[in-house]
Amino acid sequence: MESEAIDSTSTPPMFAANSNGSSANSGSAPADDRDAGADSHAIVVDGLSRRFGDIEAVRGVSFKVETGETFGFLGPNGAGKSTTISMLCTLLRPTSGSALVAGADVVSEQGLVRSRIGLVFQDPTVDDQLTAEENLRFHAQLYGVPKVHLASRLRQVLEMVDLWDRRASLVRTFSGGMRRRLEIARGLLHSPRVLFLDEPTVGLDPQTRAHIWEYINLLRKTERTTIFVTTHYMDEAEHCDRIAIIDGGKIVALDTPEALKEGVGKDRIEITSSDTDRVISQLKQQFDLEATVSEGAVTFFVASGEEFVPRLFHEVDVPIQSIRVARPTIDDVFMSYTGRTIRDAEGSGSNAAAGAWMRARR
Repeated sequence: MESEAIDSTSTPPMFAANSNGSSANSGSAPADDRDAGADSHAIVVDGLSRRFGDIEAVRGVSFKVETGETFGFLGPNGAGKSTTISMLCTLLRPTSGSALVAGADVVSEQGLVRSRIGLVFQDPTVDDQLTAEENLRFHAQLYGVPKVHLASRLRQVLEMVDLWDRRASLVRTFSGGMRRRLEIARGLLHSPRVLFLDEPTVGLDPQTRAHIWEYINLLRKTERTTIFVTTHYMDEAEHCDRIAIIDGGKIVALDTPEALKEGVGKDRIEITSSDTDRVISQLKQQFDLEATVSEGAVTFFVASGEEFVPRLFHEVDVPIQSIRVARPTIDDVFMSYTGRTIRDAEGSGSNAAAGAWMRARR
């Protein structure tokens, strides 16, 4: 199998300098060109692809991320999200295509890319044998944060994620949500132009997930940072300015959450019945509607769902156990483009690309 990682032996330490080549600033975002005179695009991707042997994990994706926006990459496990983010962060070499991150090429200028980004990995990476402050001080050395500014910057990022009072606590005493917040603080330490969050709330309970997003939205306002987040949670996609839906390594839709939902344009109806095949058949015969079985329910889309339900009971003679009408959601958008919900996609066993990526890492 081809080598998947870019050789970084000749590049400077990861995140060693800020956007203009000097040591990272501290108490506030660096005085770089992110506000004035800068390109409006923090990320520009053109035809980016990645193969693992015979498996094409990412298939020629193209998109742009505006400076200062929160951009979501939404899709099931194995869809190509982590592979794409790994290429944008210079951890994987693209098979073909190109990408610019914070104005630097991810292949020919990998050291510059690394100096301008922050990255919160999907898997935990903080050292639980160290305190929160020790973790950040260790990484500050790698980032090249000047000692004269380090104390104020440490306090700033730890207060931002509500961990200042726990700075002297060993990380092994932290909850999963606290560790995630510490990793976000670490990713912000050198005031990156772009912060990548790969499944930042995976495995956390809903309340903690909501708190994490409060911190993410706060840092965006205070740090003026472009945020690129991958997720498979529908509710998290609503926090993003724009969403790219990726499935099978391809981007199938890209727009604001509201525009994507408006594009569906119809209500979603879910029916449970003891004879789903007969329900699907009668929906086709009586109303010329295409229905599928999703998560155990017959699912289809119609305009004005409340008005359609009385007709349904009148013209379909199959016993209906329950019926649910809902306005379009991001999950409906995913289903309208792929023919299945994101949960169905994750349960289909279509994670060959993810398996190939993990084998390549080993």
